[in-house]
Amino acid sequence: MLRAGGNAIDAAIATSAVLAVTTQHMCGMGGDLFALVDRPAGDALPGALASVGRAGSGDSSAALRADGHRTVPLRGDVRAATVPGCVDGWLALHEAGARLPLAELLEPAIAYADRGFPASPLLVQSVPAIAALAGADAYRPAGGLEVGSVIRRSEAAAILESIASRGRDGFYGAAFGAGLIELGAGLFTEDDLTTSLARWVEPLGLRAWGHDIWTVPPPSQGYLSIAGAWMADGVELPDDPTDPAWAHLLVEIARWAAYDRPAVLHEDADGAELLSADRLRRLAAVDPDRRSSPQVTSADGGTVYLCAADGDGGAVSLIQSNATDWGCHLVVPGTGVFLHNRGLGFSLDEGHPAELAGRRPPHTLSPTLVTAPDGGLAHVVGTMGGDMQPQVVFQLLTRLLRHGQTPGGAVSAPRWVLGNGGFDTWTAAGNDHVALERGAPGAWAPGLVARGHRVRALPERANVGHAHVISAHGGVLAGAADPRALTGAAIGL
Repeated sequence: MLRAGGNAIDAAIATSAVLAVTTQHMCGMGGDLFALVDRPAGDALPGALASVGRAGSGDSSAALRADGHRTVPLRGDVRAATVPGCVDGWLALHEAGARLPLAELLEPAIAYADRGFPASPLLVQSVPAIAALAGADAYRPAGGLEVGSVIRRSEAAAILESIASRGRDGFYGAAFGAGLIELGAGLFTEDDLTTSLARWVEPLGLRAWGHDIWTVPPPSQGYLSIAGAWMADGVELPDDPTDPAWAHLLVEIARWAAYDRPAVLHEDADGAELLSADRLRRLAAVDPDRRSSPQVTSADGGTVYLCAADGDGGAVSLIQSNATDWGCHLVVPGTGVFLHNRGLGFSLDEGHPAELAGRRPPHTLSPTLVTAPDGGLAHVVGTMGGDMQPQVVFQLLTRLLRHGQTPGGAVSAPRWVLGNGGFDTWTAAGNDHVALERGAPGAWAPGLVARGHRVRALPERANVGHAHVISAHGGVLAGAADPRALTGAAIGL
């Protein structure tokens, strides 16, 4: 799309659409989408897009409690799904400044769906979990499924063609919308589908290490990444990230920034208040020698992150997700589209500000964009990884801005994460530890233990996020895809 005269927005939409076809175990038209857009025109603020659906008007926490649930069930229950915002997100991005026609942007995705695409290793590994489900016929090719098997998704091709010709009516007002209402059996109504779910909102931003760092506001948890960077800019970090004091200070800051996340993150949360200097100064009073952060009070994810930057200075940071693997393991009839289970972010506690009741759920998706003091693009940053996303982005920002590391150096550097990752960092008992990935500096573990932390070594290839970065310096773009991912790429033109 860049070669065809498109910009970063065009590239991001086309890539997102292809991934919705070829990587349905991690994202798709049945999920949500967040994005940050930096335009070369020199707008005062990057554009922040939150394309997140609400729970169906027939869904409620009371019904789930009556069925004996204490949390939203992850799989096999349509009540875990909200109205998917992905397609509305594509349309909003296109209207915001794409150069190429929507049909041209969706053509590669349509071609892959219609003619087929080779199954990736990660897709093949994940298919057994859903192979027997109704509507998963595409993942049962003749002769069996193996890496490289050609998968065709004719229903997805038809849906994408309908979107290309009819816009949102070709999705929400057509086969997908009708199938969602049928599957919901009273949870969703036509009124739930009539209004665009995409919202352009003012981004949240803070300055740290001489740069302005931006993210999308609640219901995203992105505020935790930039809160951590602001707090870290105010402490004496060692110059060497292999120093255990470096890991200790960042772990402490990440815990303090997020310890009250379950109570304060909801769709009506005041992002500016969560990032107020008074609040962050109170949280930033970490002990450089001992752990002082509060007790954490208490599934593998399905998310893709992508970023794009063009030669004119425009950039997009985009994240698209099913929540956990194939979402709630339900396929909308007649479409082949798996529904996400973003409802897992809701609380079932009566009176909680994020209680399941027609709201948008708290979201883990946390895209990030950094601008230089002159307002120009500096970095586009993001990762998959459930609750750990802000922790990974925080570490990347520290390496990029505080230590001046290259995108490749920052992305490939060893990481720590809090608890077990996934989606239960802040809600499950027993996760009050620091997990270190294989290859972490040898001084980290004993240094953290000596400072009062519980430490756990992660097995090889454990999930510590799959991050991507694009950096802009002096008119030159540099990018890196995470070597931890089985599928991923950094491509320059």
